[in-house]
Amino acid sequence: MDKLSIHNEMACFDRKDRGFYRGLTDEEKKKFSNYLMIRWGSAVTGSRDMQQFYVIATNERLNRHFFAVNRHPELQWFMATSVSPGMGTQRHQWIAPKKKTRRGSDVRDRIAAYFPAMKADDVDAMAAINTAADLRDYDQQHGSDR
Repeated sequence: MDKLSIHNEMACFDRKDRGFYRGLTDEEKKKFSNYLMIRWGSAVTGSRDMQQFYVIATNERLNRHFFAVNRHPELQWFMATSVSPGMGTQRHQWIAPKKKTRRGSDVRDRIAAYFPAMKADDVDAMAAINTAADLRDYDQQHGSDR
């Protein structure tokens, strides 16, 4: 089994295998991503209580100070192994980071440019109810050639 497969990493994460990182070769250490380990480690399937535990424990033990020790990947791994409650291997799942939509940000930027005195919350509300086509109509009505 590949040591760097996500399934193996998460099994070591749940078993609190403190020697996992130290057992990697230099080449494997370069490929290992502590950030991806956090993304996978924070989400599990199963009971709601277990899911909540992993999210809360990850936030408290890793997210707060994780990047303060970014020059110490083994310490980051030790911190990560403290997340597991020691109740066996869990099935972890990937939750992708939220992506920003290009169209929405373009509409928002254009509305903010049209109305520079408008509050940010109002700009967000206007962007939510208007489309790029609405802004083209606005441009035509006001003689702009955008």
